[in-house]
Amino acid sequence: MNIDIENIKPKEIVKGYHGRFIHMENFTYAHWEVEAGAEIPLHSHVHEQMMQVLEGEFELTVNGKTKVYKPGTIVTIPSHVEHGGKAITNCTLTDIFCPVREDYQ
Repeated sequence: MNIDIENIKPKEIVKGYHGRFIHMENFTYAHWEVEAGAEIPLHSHVHEQMMQVLEGEFELTVNGKTKVYKPGTIVTIPSHVEHGGKAITNCTLTDIFCPVREDYQ
């Protein structure tokens, strides 16, 4: 199956975070367009998460350590680890969550 991400209607999950989601049997793929300055508060969840910055600069705190990430960087976040972030510039990010993010459906 081929999917054009632009054909998926975005959902604003958190203010300034516009996501387009693909849900498979065992994981969720998220494509985010994030407005500069938009923040996602510290949180944790059962899902393992892998985040990649495609465009822009994104500040991410994982388990109390904060770094600024640029395009090409992939960050892995284990299950139940506290994390949160802020878009330094307008950003395009991708996330993969396992298991499926049912709350994003």
